[in-house]
Amino acid sequence: MSRTLISQAQLRRGRGRFLYWTILTAVIVVFTLVFIGPLYWMVTGALKSGQEIAQTPPTIWPKDPQTQNYTDAWNNLNLAKLMFNTFYYAAGAVVFQLIFDTAAAYALSKLRPMFGNVILGAMLATLMIPAMVLIVPQYVTAIDLPLVHVSLIDSPWALWLPLVANAFNIFLLKRFFDSIPEDLIAAAQVDGASPLRTLWSIILPMSRPILGVVSIFAVTYVWKDFLWPKLVMPSPETRTLSVGIYAFSGGTPMNVVVAASVIAAIPTVIIFLIFQRNIMAGLTTGSLKG
Repeated sequence: MSRTLISQAQLRRGRGRFLYWTILTAVIVVFTLVFIGPLYWMVTGALKSGQEIAQTPPTIWPKDPQTQNYTDAWNNLNLAKLMFNTFYYAAGAVVFQLIFDTAAAYALSKLRPMFGNVILGAMLATLMIPAMVLIVPQYVTAIDLPLVHVSLIDSPWALWLPLVANAFNIFLLKRFFDSIPEDLIAAAQVDGASPLRTLWSIILPMSRPILGVVSIFAVTYVWKDFLWPKLVMPSPETRTLSVGIYAFSGGTPMNVVVAASVIAAIPTVIIFLIFQRNIMAGLTTGSLKG
């Protein structure tokens, strides 16, 4: 029998059962309001008029829902171009992270190079550095790339290169690779498989859940990032969704801006709803060594 904070005997009593369900319901309601509240305000605010969305106190539901706001947002803010740019940057980030982060994690987990633990520890230590501290040196590097002296401003490489060496993703992949039995690797070596062949034929097919998690993390990071794309993608032709909506928000009614934010959030919500099981499976599979 598993242990819990409240024993089965207490739950069977009338008062214990009442307190348990009351507290559980209250906690669920509070957390639901905290997480769903801003999303509800955004969706309903996009249906309000300019005067109604600015009034205090705010209305719970639009008095006269205006679906035209979504059409105005799509046309006036050129969301089709911004969404294409963001998809393009996200796809590149996924490809480069899967290639380089998988190779790094495989080397640290199965090839075990000299000072591998030191290298892994140094990479994980970078997670303790605030992202704002790295903005200035990264921007200076993007303006004048060392050795080749090429500017990456308005180039997708300015977004892709900083995302390649992702210490968190490398750690996730390494933990998953550690859970793969060494007997499989030894059997492949006996059959004459090279390390690259072992990675391609054995490791990667077994790692689909965690590879899916890394891909989703890469997409959502590019989709929601604002400061770095704003610095390195100043041209209207290369802007991402978040930067483009911000650039047009100055002379655009608030209800249209909110409608654009709803449209921008839809793809990530759909991705999560479709792949939520894969996300949880990928995060938990490598936690127990098989």
